[in-house]
Amino acid sequence: MSRSAHPAGPRHADVLPEGHYAAPPTDLNAVDGKVWARTIERDADGVLTVGGLPVTRLAEEFGTPAYVLDESDFRARARAWRDAFGTDADVFYAGKAFLSRAVVRWLHEEGLNLDVCSGGELATALSAGMPAERIAFHGNNKSTEEIERAITAGVGRIVLDSFAEIVRVAHAADRLGVRQRVQIRVTVGVEAHTHEFIATAHEDQKFGIALAGGQAAEAVRRVLKLDGLELVGIHSHIGSQIFDMAGFEVAARRVVQLLAAVRDEHGVELPEIDLGGGLGIAYTSADDPREPHEIAGALREIVGRECEAAALRTPRISVEPGRAIAGPTTFTLYEVGTVKPLDGLRTYVSVDGGMSDNIRTALYDAEYSVSLVSRTSDAEPMLSRVVGKHCESGDIVVRDAFLPADLAPGDLIAVPATGAYCRSMASNYNHVLRPPVVAVADGAARVIVRRETEEDLLRLDVG
Repeated sequence: MSRSAHPAGPRHADVLPEGHYAAPPTDLNAVDGKVWARTIERDADGVLTVGGLPVTRLAEEFGTPAYVLDESDFRARARAWRDAFGTDADVFYAGKAFLSRAVVRWLHEEGLNLDVCSGGELATALSAGMPAERIAFHGNNKSTEEIERAITAGVGRIVLDSFAEIVRVAHAADRLGVRQRVQIRVTVGVEAHTHEFIATAHEDQKFGIALAGGQAAEAVRRVLKLDGLELVGIHSHIGSQIFDMAGFEVAARRVVQLLAAVRDEHGVELPEIDLGGGLGIAYTSADDPREPHEIAGALREIVGRECEAAALRTPRISVEPGRAIAGPTTFTLYEVGTVKPLDGLRTYVSVDGGMSDNIRTALYDAEYSVSLVSRTSDAEPMLSRVVGKHCESGDIVVRDAFLPADLAPGDLIAVPATGAYCRSMASNYNHVLRPPVVAVADGAARVIVRRETEEDLLRLDVG
């Protein structure tokens, strides 16, 4: 349930009644495999390791804060999604979660397709060798330049998001002498049980063309009349960080009903449906995400049942996991600076990053876990709030957590499950430099996105 907010922003202390918090974990040194990347362990000295490397060595070599990515975990999760859906379905990694040229190469090697939603993401994909026909181009306000670049590159599909965009893409395709494959994104009136800002299938928001009032049916009519467009399917996306499949069931039913209406009116059975992504991951031990094979089985059963009821051939299914692949593979490594106890309240633990490397807590009220990782401790647990170094009272990384009472400046702590959206949404607020992304695999570490420098900031400042 969303917390209320002060008109000036999030409340600084947000003190809740005693007993509101869950009991501290029985072992502050334990690492929950559901939350952390798969190669995470503690060595004989109690130091957290990833891919066989201690975080203390990573901090010495690459500095803090840093996003540390378990490459073998990323690849294994990508393969699990590919294997779960098989060769008769398509898995598009949602690049908005986290994208770099190394990630594009991993996706290509593991047999996944790629979903991009800007010219920059498209450029990254193409520069790293992703075949254009395996790229889908999303976005609610694609520019003419972006559309022409996508068509010229030969992207496999463009997802149409409005009536205006139908015309825009058709004109670009005509100018370039191409018949472009497209899908229509529809809003199906399903509000997923998620935060308002990441629920995307109810009508009162910016994405898609509503089923309500016949708008989606009209969009189909317009696309089918245009020689430059080849309508291959319908796209639906109901939100993010979703654990309950009930929303997908309702969405699939409504999409299939649209497919049946298209067949009845136009004599055309569209060959594809894309049910989007948004499946949740474990940010804390309380979260219980579903495995890819469970999701694949559930979606196949839902679509098959609805198509049988409508006497339709079952279309090829596409899904778009992003967070579900990238999220659990990465943790953010911080060094503790100030430790400030507030008697009777909690202890504020300040780190050398903050909302510039993880805006999600401030933006979505997101919950995270956190652990002391440079050593173990037998000290009593203390109720803590992990905060950043920015000039905002809302600069919170982990709102409520238990850390050892002997935590001290210079200790390393880490926040798991930061692989999705944290680096993508990172900023230079207060002119803080964005951290590097360090990929670890088989006892070796390498930078795949380097740390920003002050020279980078000044180079953009041409004044």
